[in-house]
Amino acid sequence: MKKSAMFFLCLLIFLLPSQALAQRKIPILIYHSIDEFKGQGSKELYVTPKNFENQMIYLRDHGYTLLTFDQWQDINKVNKPIFITFDDGYKNNLNAFGIFQKLKNEHFKPTGTTFIISDFIGRSNRLSESDLKMMADSGIISIQSHTATHPDLTKIKDYEYELKESKDKIQKITGKPVNALAYPYGNFNNKVVEETKKYYMFGLTTTPELFSETGIKDEFYLLPRIYIKYSTTLDDFAKIVKGE
Repeated sequence: MKKSAMFFLCLLIFLLPSQALAQRKIPILIYHSIDEFKGQGSKELYVTPKNFENQMIYLRDHGYTLLTFDQWQDINKVNKPIFITFDDGYKNNLNAFGIFQKLKNEHFKPTGTTFIISDFIGRSNRLSESDLKMMADSGIISIQSHTATHPDLTKIKDYEYELKESKDKIQKITGKPVNALAYPYGNFNNKVVEETKKYYMFGLTTTPELFSETGIKDEFYLLPRIYIKYSTTLDDFAKIVKGE
């Protein structure tokens, strides 16, 4: 009887931590424009610099570790992993970059991932090649792909141009690996996933939930992300990252 009790105690000690680890829920957040809303475009796709800074301060003060997809292997090694992503490559993402630089200290090393539409690089409201190189060289921002022209990938045939050419162009500019793709509009199907797997290690959707590794087929190409919007209060933000 005593041996049996000891056996089950050992099981509890060794199995419960691993189960908790397997069920760990990781927030992957989507932003678009980090700027004041001036009446153009969708207001909800903006987050003011002040609100963004307050959100990042919240993460800092509550012990979160900001990661990029180059650091995916660290998700089970760090405290409270979280991914901050920006879609479309707007020039105003430099505001987020500046806030990361401002908040960086010995204990808090903020990082984020900007998903770039490669054919839009250098347009008047988009990040330039020099912006991308500077951000990539800083180690603060990882530059990844949002395709070449931002099509609905479920409705196209030329996947090589949208997926491979965009990857190659971004890598040439930054000199850094491109291993993650954000699906435009969040749209994907089995064909899109199979094509993405040829060039990338990760595919990101807009399915609004936290990521939990379950071992399902192609789960790294079905990564969920949650929008942070203009109307997201700090209380809302706290609930989102805690999975409430």
